[in-house]
Amino acid sequence: MRAWLPFATLAEAEQALGPLPAGVEFDPFPDPEGPWPETIDEVGFLVVPYLSGTDWLARIGEMTSLQVVQLNLAGYDAYVGRIPDGVALCNAAGVHDTGTAEMALALLLAQGRKLDRYARNMTAGHWERDGFGWSIADRRALIVGYGGIGQAIERRLEPFELASITKVARTARGDIHAFGDLDGLLPETDIVLIACPLTEETAGMFDARRLALLPDGAVVVNVARGPIIDTDALLAETSAGRLRAALDVTDPEPLPQDHPLWHSPGVLIAPHTGGPATSFWPRANALIARQLAHWAKGEPLENRVR
Repeated sequence: MRAWLPFATLAEAEQALGPLPAGVEFDPFPDPEGPWPETIDEVGFLVVPYLSGTDWLARIGEMTSLQVVQLNLAGYDAYVGRIPDGVALCNAAGVHDTGTAEMALALLLAQGRKLDRYARNMTAGHWERDGFGWSIADRRALIVGYGGIGQAIERRLEPFELASITKVARTARGDIHAFGDLDGLLPETDIVLIACPLTEETAGMFDARRLALLPDGAVVVNVARGPIIDTDALLAETSAGRLRAALDVTDPEPLPQDHPLWHSPGVLIAPHTGGPATSFWPRANALIARQLAHWAKGEPLENRVR
């Protein structure tokens, strides 16, 4: 049983993961753009290095013994339809919950308290208050996508004295609404936090009609995937000063340098950095270690999405 893992040496791998399961042979695969192991026809378990893109898929047909592809990403839309039949595809659900939830709160706080403006003023040593900040307290929040990341966002919102926190998921259960309830919920929402996966159902979910349902002054925070929001519709709302946005993801991505969204009033943009945080590595390594153990024992894998 041969595993390609995102470490340069076996010692590095075992420092991160602990001893490999009995019978599992290690090959280094830290960077798909670097040298590849010569055992491409033997690899059974492949961990895709973090943020390495999908170009490596051009050679997946040579991996004739492949059984498992383990991603270090929660999102797997770029891999759908590109993994051979019979090969398990597992995502990293749970690994990014902490970092992405922190990012959602950071964007929301920075946008509301105008920290982006004050950071720009620092470069010139310019001291100037810009009126009252916009508090999270007393606001009505709507979390769209109530998986691990959505739940982590809710836990971090709870101490901020909000008026309400409403949850929405693909299907209704308990106090969680279904996506189909959005039209009735949006007019009573001050903060929208988007944390759902990109699917056929969620692509373009926040189009011009849905954004128009939000009250004046509402904030849209997206830490999921850019295409969930219609960029032109969002740009129209923010350019008019009616809505504000704090985005860790955009459509297109990367956002072109000349795109007007960069300069739209009330918009704060980060370059998709929610996941890359120090909280990532211990959680990612723990997942890889568990998955290798499951694979070696013939047990069901975690986070299997295909």
